[in-house]
Amino acid sequence: MRHSKEIILILLTLIALESYGQALRQQTYCNPLNLDYAYATRFDSLSYRSGADPTVVGFRGEYYMFVTRSMGYWHSPDLHTWSFVRPEKWYFEGSNAPTAHNYKDSVLYVTGNPSGSMAILYTDNPKKGDWKAVPSVLADLQDPDLFIDDDGQAYMFWGSSNKFPIRVKTLDRTNRFIPSSGTIELFNLDGEKHGWERFGENHSDTVLRGYIEGPSMVKHGGKYYLQYAAPGTEFNVYGDGVYVGSTPLGPYEYAPNNPFCYKPGGFINGAGHGSTVKGPANIHWHFATMAVDVNIGWERRIGMFPTYFDADGLMYSNTAYGDYPHYAPDVPGKMGEFTGWMLLSYRKPVKASSYIRDHPAASITDEHIKTFWVAEQNDSQQWLEIDLENTGTVHAFQVNYNDYKSDLYGKPGGLYHRYLIEGSLDGKDWRILVDRSQNYREVPNDYVELGAPERVRYIRYRNIQVPTPYLSISEIRVFGVGEGDVPTSVDNLEIRRGADRREALLTWSDPGNTQGFNVRWGIAPDKLYSSWLVYDQCELELRGLNVDQEYFFTVEAFNENGISERTTVTKAE
Repeated sequence: MRHSKEIILILLTLIALESYGQALRQQTYCNPLNLDYAYATRFDSLSYRSGADPTVVGFRGEYYMFVTRSMGYWHSPDLHTWSFVRPEKWYFEGSNAPTAHNYKDSVLYVTGNPSGSMAILYTDNPKKGDWKAVPSVLADLQDPDLFIDDDGQAYMFWGSSNKFPIRVKTLDRTNRFIPSSGTIELFNLDGEKHGWERFGENHSDTVLRGYIEGPSMVKHGGKYYLQYAAPGTEFNVYGDGVYVGSTPLGPYEYAPNNPFCYKPGGFINGAGHGSTVKGPANIHWHFATMAVDVNIGWERRIGMFPTYFDADGLMYSNTAYGDYPHYAPDVPGKMGEFTGWMLLSYRKPVKASSYIRDHPAASITDEHIKTFWVAEQNDSQQWLEIDLENTGTVHAFQVNYNDYKSDLYGKPGGLYHRYLIEGSLDGKDWRILVDRSQNYREVPNDYVELGAPERVRYIRYRNIQVPTPYLSISEIRVFGVGEGDVPTSVDNLEIRRGADRREALLTWSDPGNTQGFNVRWGIAPDKLYSSWLVYDQCELELRGLNVDQEYFFTVEAFNENGISERTTVTKAE
């Protein structure tokens, strides 16, 4: 009997390795990232997965990701494939907003603590996780960020408040990181000048003040880029801004293209409270928090966006089509580029084996992460069928599971998602496109790039096993290229920037044959670094502009067949 159990364990391990190997061969990724997120531990009666406030740091040619309250952290050789590390020594279940710093590839430091009174952890072997601690030296701070400059001088930045600014102390690295007696206040939100720093969904709350939080330092080109998040983690407009200084202690100058990382539209929103890391081929990537906000505002996921510094030193992230497939950081010559695979499944008709009231099957194709299908059972008899209505070439799928009454907490083992996806041209003869029947890993936001594209019209999801009491899916997203016409260019673009210079109303005409539109804007015709993707509407109210900044805009239409030409770049008057 013992030998039989050992054989079964070996087989399961080989299957898991094969699954991991398939992930390694994928050249693309899709937000939100498919990590085995931990379940919450703070609310005994409320179960939900969450990952937020990511810090990603390079160490000895590899990468480590630290995420709020995750019972450990993740390791990656390439910023593309991630495996969870259960360290030998850790603290609590993890911290709020942990940050990490690589000191000359000799020591990896981690900071952060739920209570605000914290130690600094360190190790030279994060794969093993034999963490040690410098005794607690700082108190009454949240969202700390340790930064050690090239000259060895250490600094501690922190801030998470709708009242207090981002602050900094110098630390004595040679003496247990003892802090200086003085504290320097660096900068705070100014919603009267910076529209994107205003609280609320679409910056619409005129009563409450926004939160400034999550400082994170990156040094580039001899300048210090101190990033920060605003205005609140649960909102579609959660983003990251940056101030730039010539020294870590300032003075700092507000970047005119703020927020530099911003994703208010599309399937999953938000791109705030993150960090920036230099990846393969010296390309930078910004990892950030994206909102789910179904069970609670703290229900979140992680996204990653290619990030650049232009000739004028402006830092910006490319979030255009930011939840569609892009080439991964380990794909030479293409890293960060949009694949051009469009959404074939948007608002297409769906049939289901069963559903419970208020959670119909149509929810899985509406491009809205906050709506979801719930089956009557969670067994292998449950299925979904999508009619794409037209034949198209499918390149990838993303299956986003939902935590409806999950009743799971912390980081238990033995959680698996197993399923099949089949395709058909006629709805009668089916062939398997994705086989997860032998998957023994958690894949809550499973993204699968096909080894070879498949031409189909019908898609069928067949459940085998989920770890939750209910089978619940927020979206099955089918990516590829349709066989119809690409939309023609948008006409009649009008931009009205009113007396409140933080706001602008854009309207345009629908050329027909469209799913939606991508609005791009920026501080110069050649610096259109921000974008907002909208479906089924021909207007957009922007409330996140900077008062003293001029802006330029363009709009493009898209559908399942591709993207139109952009309109002429137009200045907002």
